[in-house]
Amino acid sequence: MKNCIGWLLDLYPSPESGVVLWIITQTGKRLCLHQPLMIEFSIAGPSPRLRSAWQWLRHQPIPVKLERSQGRDLFLTEPVTLLNIQTDAAYQPRLFAQLFKAFPDLDYYNSDIQLSLRHAALFNTFPLARCEIEYDAAGTISHLRVLDSPWETDPQVVPLRILNLDSDIDPQYAPPQSLLVYDSDKLGKELPLDNSRKLLDDLAEILTNYDPDILITAYGDSWILPYLIKISDELNFSLPLNRDLSHKIIRKNERSYFSYGHIVFNNQQIHLFGRLHLDKKNSFLFKDCGLEGVLESARVTALPIQTSARTSPGTGISSMQVLTALRNQILVPWHKQQVEHKKTAAEMISYDQGGLVYQPKIGLHHNVAELDFISMYPSVMVKCNISPETSRPDHLGSDAEPGLVPLTLKPLLDKRVKIKLALGSMPTADPRYKRYMAASATYKWLLVTCFGYLGYKNAKFGRIESHESVTMMGREALLTAKETAEDMGYEILHMYVDALWVVKDGISRPDQLNPLLDAISERTGLSIALDGIYRWLAFLPSRADDRVAVPNRYFGVFQDGSVKFRGIEARRGDMPPFITDTQIELVKILASAKSPVQLDYSIRRAELFLQQRVLQLRRGQIPLNQLVISQRLSRELSAYKSPSPAARALKQLQSIGQDKKPGQKVRFLYTLTQEGVHAWDLPEKPLYSQIDTPEYEKLLQRAVQTVFYPFAYRPSLVKETAYQECLC
Repeated sequence: MKNCIGWLLDLYPSPESGVVLWIITQTGKRLCLHQPLMIEFSIAGPSPRLRSAWQWLRHQPIPVKLERSQGRDLFLTEPVTLLNIQTDAAYQPRLFAQLFKAFPDLDYYNSDIQLSLRHAALFNTFPLARCEIEYDAAGTISHLRVLDSPWETDPQVVPLRILNLDSDIDPQYAPPQSLLVYDSDKLGKELPLDNSRKLLDDLAEILTNYDPDILITAYGDSWILPYLIKISDELNFSLPLNRDLSHKIIRKNERSYFSYGHIVFNNQQIHLFGRLHLDKKNSFLFKDCGLEGVLESARVTALPIQTSARTSPGTGISSMQVLTALRNQILVPWHKQQVEHKKTAAEMISYDQGGLVYQPKIGLHHNVAELDFISMYPSVMVKCNISPETSRPDHLGSDAEPGLVPLTLKPLLDKRVKIKLALGSMPTADPRYKRYMAASATYKWLLVTCFGYLGYKNAKFGRIESHESVTMMGREALLTAKETAEDMGYEILHMYVDALWVVKDGISRPDQLNPLLDAISERTGLSIALDGIYRWLAFLPSRADDRVAVPNRYFGVFQDGSVKFRGIEARRGDMPPFITDTQIELVKILASAKSPVQLDYSIRRAELFLQQRVLQLRRGQIPLNQLVISQRLSRELSAYKSPSPAARALKQLQSIGQDKKPGQKVRFLYTLTQEGVHAWDLPEKPLYSQIDTPEYEKLLQRAVQTVFYPFAYRPSLVKETAYQECLC
């Protein structure tokens, strides 16, 4: 027998039996080991149907072990009578699909669970777990012990080999001419695409010699890897993208779907075996949190790294709940079966109200303190023991045994708080700083999502009553904070779900807020922190009616000079850079004022800057790429009854063979042409004389009015002669 200590890189079903594990050893070796593994899933239903299923299973060529038992369904008060089916990990998905086809009327439990989650439940493994392994000469594991935990803040660094593969040109908009291959130190080479055989030879040599653990690409899912696979097939060339040559590369199809009010597009995915492929252009987590965030998400969710990089935080939270259920012998239903309970009108009014939102006091305010509850909703779920199987809470607290959801969230919440506290005193030069920041951002997304997932219609452990209970207790906590602040002499300017903005004469330093923060924490039992004190803060009205406040539309400057803004044009994804940059610069100019007297001077400076930008636009001095607008397609082109600007631009792209799917963005310029737009990705760019300057001025005017409204100032986009006069 042999022993090794190393890190778990990849895990997947073996073609023959059990599972394959790839281990990076402490000595630098990459081991491919095998582990026998039996998978169990269950069915429930009327006794005659279970007997029929028993007989059907006994006559299948796939070897199975059958037994009767009882299990716990979280949504049922009585134990469920089950037929347990145990088979090899390699055969279970196929057997489940065949069984469901033969018996679609039965209830299925633990049937479609990711293999990595099953393995984690049995052996406490997770991606990049440090393990002690005993195996024989054939590479078959006889003993596996995990030496660390996903909840450690400072695990040992894994010696990963990373290779980057990019194209020289964005393949969405033009055909690339070469591939750029480089390691973590930016050392590498450029491989031209004009000679396919030489390209494959050179790339194969690099992959063989360097043998990367992770291949990081830009558009690898949508273009680079499909291109390499295509030319490899055409030339009958064996390109070692996979480490495990016994497996074929997996492709997952692209799709568009509706989520939270808009269409989302997921590109196709290409997964490797034994080597990981991460496409930084096809990964929400990679874009937001970087590689460290992707790896940290995989550690805490126990999802494979390639899967974790490409899935939503909701899938991560769902996986964590499934893992908690498996470890606590709770049955995981294949489909959500529970429905909303009947409620009286009074109960609907009491419970179904969402988060507490006040209308802010419109206008400019000075020395405003913003207080935020730290991860309020997850904290409420843990503190009040809110879970689908628990009773509805009636106060901020619970002494009952924790339910599934609090059991899942508590270690994640504790780790995020620990990391945030460490970051508060950690210098940016600390080698841990970048990893801590990425981990904190990753946990934030997971914790934000966990609340919404309670009310998600397809969540395996979701229940709308639990979702309502969270908002009810959140409202209670925010009202308690409001009453506490008012008792201590503060004026409440605004409240929004988990935050409140307060002012008090004589309060202008962070240490002066400590008594209030302590009092709120004591009365609510929840952690609350000072986000900062604004030198000045402006709450904005609705554009349709300036008498009506908008809860999440404001901007201001903190005492350290940093600027914060929400709900204004600079936060919109469909504004051209020219507009957003101008608006942000105007806010920064105003933010430079440190007193009311200086503010008058800053307003004058801001107006001069504005007029300069207007003249640059009118004279054609703004680069065209600063005028590009990006809008997301909401449907197929044929489904538009009145084509939007984005749809008209898409029609132009289709004329040259380019296409976009619902959920993808189309870039265009406003023009004076018949179509009114010019797709940015057309080969020819329009002349500046064709740009619809008045349309951009309308967008600019709206952004300018937003900035100057709180100061009771109404600048106009003056004529060129007027601007020259004011300079004189």
